[in-house]
Amino acid sequence: MIRVEKVIPGGQALGTLPDGKKIFFWNALPGEIVEEYDITKQKANFVEAVATKISNPSKYRVEPKDECYLSTSPWQIMGYDYELQLKQELVVEIFREHHIAIAKPEIFTDSKEYFYRNKMEYSLYWNNDTSKIDLAFHARGSHRKIPIQTSSIERSEIFKTATEIVNTLNNNHEEARNYQSLLLRCNQNGEVSGGLYENHKPHPVFKNLTDEILGKEYSYSPNGFFQINPPVYEMVLKEIKKHINTDKVLDLYSGVGTIGLSVAKDKHLTLVECDKSAFRELSKNCVEGVFEGVLDAPRKNCPQAILARSEEILNYIEPDATVILDPPRAGCDKKLIDRLNEVKPETIVYLSCNPATQARDVSLLLNNYSITEIKTFNFFPHTPHIENLAILTRK
Repeated sequence: MIRVEKVIPGGQALGTLPDGKKIFFWNALPGEIVEEYDITKQKANFVEAVATKISNPSKYRVEPKDECYLSTSPWQIMGYDYELQLKQELVVEIFREHHIAIAKPEIFTDSKEYFYRNKMEYSLYWNNDTSKIDLAFHARGSHRKIPIQTSSIERSEIFKTATEIVNTLNNNHEEARNYQSLLLRCNQNGEVSGGLYENHKPHPVFKNLTDEILGKEYSYSPNGFFQINPPVYEMVLKEIKKHINTDKVLDLYSGVGTIGLSVAKDKHLTLVECDKSAFRELSKNCVEGVFEGVLDAPRKNCPQAILARSEEILNYIEPDATVILDPPRAGCDKKLIDRLNEVKPETIVYLSCNPATQARDVSLLLNNYSITEIKTFNFFPHTPHIENLAILTRK
């Protein structure tokens, strides 16, 4: 029997085996006793596992909504208020690990716990008992497919369309082995786009979707980058907008442009993106709809989109600018951090889907910057994923 000590960054629960080796559990909460578990990964100095039999259940434990919860949203085992509290505490712990003391951050949520994801990719499972295809997810920590009949993490329009597509495949006597996966995306109006990825064939180009973010319309590809939870994303943008106090704004890792174009439309705005597909959508969003009719205005009111890696345009960083950072999970390139320390732009707005790399990067900037605010956003309820916003101002 193993007593669960705490939940750690990354979302697993920590325990200690009799030989002193650490074990990281899914499906366990602090204070619980794990009596039985299935090992998913075994390394020289740690083990990962799924708890299968629990005693002394936590007062925060609740019955998961979905049978497939471990695959999609493993924190369905806890009450929502406790989840929010845990995420606040984890942000504090992560920053403390990088020698940064912060107060427990305010956490933002629209309180919509389910049916919030606007994108989902399903596996296809061949059911030998029925000789039909089922929708499926992969078991956590495994390549094994688990057939599903319900799922409540994605918008209902997505699951309905996925079910219809699978029914059509079955009516046509198709086989699951012919397909890699099924990807679907839904905009806020409930329109669904996407489709099947066939094995050994190029991925198809799906019909673009459009969504309004803070009243501005954006175009994006279903299989490209766009925010998964737009209502909570709008909360982030409103907070960011409060800190845009310079005439020049540089939006790095800009994707299709939803941050810069939403919060700095009246500024001298430069947006930088390295992914060619996202850049095509960014270019459209700079010209179509968002800034329609503005091209005849003075140059400073025209957004400039640049196809480049953020660490390749270091000369665009200026002292009298606000720099917006929204990097991938790996965080910022060290060359970019060094340039920020050298030039010292007035304000750095750092949005991150990985507080660990965010804290690492922020720690390297604190000789020249003070942390004005840190706020946390629950983009992905019932999962351990945390979106975190840090505002840094030049000393």
